[in-house]
Amino acid sequence: VLVHSRREGQRRRATEQLQKQVPVQALVQAQVRARVWALPLLRKGRQARSQVAAPRKRSLLQLEAPLEKALGHARQRAAGGKVICLSPQGRPLTQAKAEALAAEPELILLAGRYEGVDERLLEASVDEQISIGDYVLSGGELPALVLIDAVTRLLPGVLGHQDSAAQDSFSGDMENLLDCPHYTRPELYQGRSVPEVLLSGDHERIRRWRLKQALGRTWRWRPELLEARRERGLSKEESELLDEYIREFEARDDGQQYSDQ
Repeated sequence: VLVHSRREGQRRRATEQLQKQVPVQALVQAQVRARVWALPLLRKGRQARSQVAAPRKRSLLQLEAPLEKALGHARQRAAGGKVICLSPQGRPLTQAKAEALAAEPELILLAGRYEGVDERLLEASVDEQISIGDYVLSGGELPALVLIDAVTRLLPGVLGHQDSAAQDSFSGDMENLLDCPHYTRPELYQGRSVPEVLLSGDHERIRRWRLKQALGRTWRWRPELLEARRERGLSKEESELLDEYIREFEARDDGQQYSDQ
C-alpha cells in the first residue's frame, strides 16, 4: 500500500494499522503479506506535491516522480501485481469486484492525497481506479483498508467456515440482496422474542423465512439493489415471498414498526 505520511514513525504506525485490519487467520496462515511505502520519504527536499496546473483551482497534486519511485519499490516486492488507485473517480467496490480481486496473486494499492494523482501517471502506471462510495475523504488510506478487509476475508481458510463468505449479503444466492435478521439467546429480550419459525426446527420454513426477510429488507432499504435483482430475474418463489412481505408490511399502521417476524 502506497500512503502519504511525512515521517518514518507514521509509516510504521500505518503498517501496524494495516496488519490489524487484515484478519488474524490470514496472517497466521501467511496468506496475506502487507507492506506500506510512505511516498514523501522517497522524495528529496519538499518535492512531494505541487500546485495543480489549472486556472481558478488552488489545490495540490502528488508529483509523479515520488509516486513512480514508490511504485518501483512496490513492483520489486509484488512483481506483476495489479496497481489500483483508490479514488472517488473509480468504479464502485462491490462484492463481485472483491471476489475478482481475491483471485489476484498480488495487489498494489495507491492511496492518494490532496486533489489526486497526475492523470499522466494514472494512464501510464495504474491498472484500475476503485471507489468505496460517492463521497470524498481526506485520502485513500481508509478506502485501502476497506478494500483489503473485503478481499482478504474471501481467501480460503480465513473465515471460520468455508461457506461463511458465500452466505454473506451480496454473495452467491444473496446477490443484490441484504441479509436476513439474525437472533441469539435469550429467546426473550426486553419484551421482544425470537420469531417462532426460527425455533420450529423446520429447515424448509426457516429457509423460506430468511429469503422472504432478505427480499423484504432489500425492498424497504435498498430498492436499487432489488431492481438489479429483478433485472436478473426473480424466481417464482422469490416473487411470491416478496409480494407476501409487502402485503404484510403495508397492512400495518404507518406509524407501527415492522418487526420482521
